[in-house]
Amino acid sequence: MIDPSSPPTHASKGPYFVAAGLILVCGFLIFLGIFGLGLFRILNKRPASTPDFSSTIQALISTSSPVIGTTTPAISSSSDQPTGHIVLTCQIFKLQSSEQICIMDADGSNYHRLTLDDNYRHFYSSLSPDGKSVVYSGFDPQSRRFEIYDYDLSKSTTKPLTDNFGDLNGPEISPDLKTIVFTRYTTDPNHPTLWLMDREGGNYRQVSTISAWDPTWSPDGTRILFASDKDGLDQLFVVNVDGSRLTKVSNLPALRGRSDWSQKNLIVTYSGGPWAREIYIMNPDGSNQHQVSPSGGDSQGPSFSPDGNWIAFTAYFDKINDINGCEIYIMRIDGSDLRRLTNNDYCDYQPRWGP
Repeated sequence: MIDPSSPPTHASKGPYFVAAGLILVCGFLIFLGIFGLGLFRILNKRPASTPDFSSTIQALISTSSPVIGTTTPAISSSSDQPTGHIVLTCQIFKLQSSEQICIMDADGSNYHRLTLDDNYRHFYSSLSPDGKSVVYSGFDPQSRRFEIYDYDLSKSTTKPLTDNFGDLNGPEISPDLKTIVFTRYTTDPNHPTLWLMDREGGNYRQVSTISAWDPTWSPDGTRILFASDKDGLDQLFVVNVDGSRLTKVSNLPALRGRSDWSQKNLIVTYSGGPWAREIYIMNPDGSNQHQVSPSGGDSQGPSFSPDGNWIAFTAYFDKINDINGCEIYIMRIDGSDLRRLTNNDYCDYQPRWGP
């Protein structure tokens, strides 16, 4: 008979030790499974396009500019993240005379070169509204002029759309895919003009006789936004495709030209002196003109995302005063969620966003 008041013998401890051991082993296996799965996910997670550290710090401490909203990266769902592709001018040889056209996804991934002729300049690219091709200006050694070319993204082939019609740049395809607007330089380099042609080239017609450059389409394709020095200082103007209803839009002290018109019916451009340029947004009539870029990045050359929620632009936040330091950044239209997409030892600029 076992005395319940007496200490248990070694034989009576056995079942308790076995049970405790099983509990410890099971607990360890569960912990190992959870920890191992988390570690596997971290190691195999695709790198995301997160804000560059120094750029974010710059944005956070920028309080002098009239930025709408906050420059703190927003907490958001995956549904409102940037999509599509961005074409740009990549100065891979650090020479303007041999610039190339590059393309990347909207998060900065899949960056690669489209044009392959190292000896001549290619610039002013834009994506077609259907995302199938890229039009750009490139130097033609035969005509000794800058012609407009079309690059088919599915076939990786290039064809010229113009032939010795002047020095041409800034091509952009209309929303209905039927027309291309562009800038034409002829005998007077100080008086470029605005022209249209059919999508496949030919049927040239002049929109206006005033000095004009950097054109872009309104969302409905009935009007064209462009820069001009018609009234002295460079400013933005809007005109109907038939040349009627010419209207001045902007009122900025040092506007350069490159602008865009979003699906949300907003206009974006940039203004400022050397190393002090900033991005500005306004309504199509010029009202509510205000700075949206965090100050101090020499921000320029903006382009809206297809949904109108983001802006791609060139800036020097991380490489200020470095002539080869311009990179492509994106931000939301209120100036928040600043992200750097490129990081090269050469200049990436003239971004144009498309599907």
